[in-house]
Amino acid sequence: MKARTLAALLPNVTAPAFRRRSPTGAMLFASWPDIVGPAHAAVTSPHRLSTGTLTVACAGPVAMELQHQADMLMARINTWCGEPLVARLRFVQDPTAGIRRKKILRKGPAPTCSLPNIDDESLRTALERLGTGILQDTTKKT
Repeated sequence: MKARTLAALLPNVTAPAFRRRSPTGAMLFASWPDIVGPAHAAVTSPHRLSTGTLTVACAGPVAMELQHQADMLMARINTWCGEPLVARLRFVQDPTAGIRRKKILRKGPAPTCSLPNIDDESLRTALERLGTGILQDTTKKT
């Protein structure tokens, strides 16, 4: 048996997972509220992405409104993804669309990140927000 690089082994490991869902598609589902905004995220949720068609589950009569905004939504999604991932939107009715799982309440204060050594105020604020989000996400999993 000969030593191989990680780069040589990685495609064999990731290929089965990426056949089911692309990395960009998975990020699209995970970041849906950030992409479409809180108003649309409250009443919609991505359901399926297949051959350029994104199926969006909608609660109530919001599907009609979203059909009129389809071009804008596709532009936002594709801009966020950095590639033309979605060519068509399909809307389906689902009364549970947009309902997010409740956050788990933790005992004690939530972890925060502070970077006092960075002089640029806007950069420091952005990095602290990112770090705090990462810290809070990792504590939810434990």
